[in-house]
Amino acid sequence: MKRNIVIATVAVAALIGGGTATALAVTGDDEAPVKRAGVQVSDDERNEAADDTDGETGGKNEDKNDADDDDTGTDARDSADDTDDADDADDKAEDSAEAKAADVTAADAINAALKHRAGTAVSADLDDEGTNLVWDVDILTNGGKWYSVQIDPGTGKVLGSHADRDDDGDDAAETEQIRAALKGSSVTAAEAAEAAAAQGTVTSVDLDEESEDKAWEVDTTAADGTGSDWRVNPDSAKVTADRSND
Repeated sequence: MKRNIVIATVAVAALIGGGTATALAVTGDDEAPVKRAGVQVSDDERNEAADDTDGETGGKNEDKNDADDDDTGTDARDSADDTDDADDADDKAEDSAEAKAADVTAADAINAALKHRAGTAVSADLDDEGTNLVWDVDILTNGGKWYSVQIDPGTGKVLGSHADRDDDGDDAAETEQIRAALKGSSVTAAEAAEAAAAQGTVTSVDLDEESEDKAWEVDTTAADGTGSDWRVNPDSAKVTADRSND
C-alpha cells in the first residue's frame, strides 16, 4: 500500500554563491513548513560505482564493414548488454549511496514519527527529494485520519507533517481494509523493519493488506547496492524472501 502525498509540493532553489540545493515542502494549513533535510547525497556519491559505465551504443551502425552479418549482430547485442550493465551499476551506486547516508534506521524513523503523531504506522519510505533524503512515514490515527510525517534521516528530527487526503473516493474502503489487516497483528511496522535489518539496510516498510497472506513488505539494500524484497509475518515476525516478482 503506497499512499501518494497529494497536498505537499516541493520547491528546490539553488543558493547563490553556495551552489547548494535546498528543498522545501509546503504542508497542510495546520502544519508548519517542512524543514530541509540535513542528509544530502551528491552526484559523485550516487555514481561512485559507475565511473566507467558509458556503454557503447549504436554498435549495429558502427559495424557495417564487419566480415559478415553475424558478427555485426553479435557486436550490437554485446553493446546493448554493456549498456544494460552500465545502467544497473548506476542504479546500484545510487541505492548504495542513499542507504549509507541514512544514519537513522527505518525503525527509529517510525518511532520518531509516532511520537509526533499518535496512531499506527502503516508504511515508511526513504525518499530522495533532489539531493535531499527524507523518511516519509504514513500514520493512520485511531480516528481514521491519515498523516504523513517527514523525518530527517541524519538526526531523527521531525521535519514536518501534514494530513494526507485521498481524492479518489476510495479512502474509506482502503482504510477499512488496512484496519482489518492490522487487526490481531502483534508485529508493528517498526518491529518488521528491525526483523529484516539483518538482511541489509531497510529502505522501505509497507503493509500488504491486499494479498491473502497478509504481511509487512520490506525492501533492503546491501552494501554493494543490491536490493532485495522481503515479507515479514505480522504475527511471528518471521522473515522470508518475497518471490512474488520472480
